[in-house]
Amino acid sequence: MQPDRRRLLVDGRSGSGKTELAQAIAAGWPGAEAQLLRLDDFYPGWGGLAEASRLVPQILRTGRWQSWDWAASRAGSWHEIDADRPLVVEGVGGLTRESLPLADFSIWVDLGDDDRKRRALARDGQSYARHWDEWAAQEQAFLQREDPRSLAGAIVDGSDTAIAAERWLTALAAGTMEV
Repeated sequence: MQPDRRRLLVDGRSGSGKTELAQAIAAGWPGAEAQLLRLDDFYPGWGGLAEASRLVPQILRTGRWQSWDWAASRAGSWHEIDADRPLVVEGVGGLTRESLPLADFSIWVDLGDDDRKRRALARDGQSYARHWDEWAAQEQAFLQREDPRSLAGAIVDGSDTAIAAERWLTALAAGTMEV
């Protein structure tokens, strides 16, 4: 795969900083306009982590995905991934044994439970607060099933994603995904 056609998986639990890291890497990808695919855009509702996780390999193979209309609580429109542009896939559930071979590199973003919850609820407020326990249970089931932290090519401290993003962008500019 050419440097401008790389695929990067960024996973971590809710509030860990994975979205910030993935957005910074996608926005700053050297020499190309990277695409950012957020699992938040296709989780089929609050109980849909496992289903979205199962869809990631299919999406990586086909280059097509269907959004989830959160307001209407139903499937939304179809989208295409441009195979000629880099792709950053971000979200809890993205890094699995099946999706890993379809990517060029993977990152797990780590942050303690108290900090994660504080961040997530500050970001999303009461709309997420009432779903926190349900979502955390799905995350735990995913962690037990896939152990994504052990699959990751790198583990990033979510307490300062700006520094991590800078390191990744420097590595990408040098033509590697190794930091």
